[in-house]
Amino acid sequence: MFEHTKAFSGFSVDDIPAARAFYADTLGIRVTEEHGMLTLHLAGGDRPTLIYPKKDHVPAEFTILNFPVAEIESAVDELAARGVAFEHYPNGDAKGIFREVGPPIAWFKDPAGNILSVLQDGTA
Repeated sequence: MFEHTKAFSGFSVDDIPAARAFYADTLGIRVTEEHGMLTLHLAGGDRPTLIYPKKDHVPAEFTILNFPVAEIESAVDELAARGVAFEHYPNGDAKGIFREVGPPIAWFKDPAGNILSVLQDGTA
């Protein structure tokens, strides 16, 4: 039934202007706004992701977006220089990079508390 549909994902935030500033200015993603909601144009626009306001927003307790990067150390350093604070979970290094299972990964949060990550991917 949905084999050829252009489905898209979405998540909530409690402050649309703060989300717009973070995703557009801090992360450098193309963001558009319509009807009080934001669209992140990921993968060159091939993967739109909707951000919608929710007054009783509760941040996701799992990673909602993963950003593959060629070299995680550089990505973490650049994001930190832009003001992004990385989470420090057990077994992570001083920068918050976890290397024990799977690709090296580091988590951070958007202004609404949703969890995002950068992860090293040799094809990024």
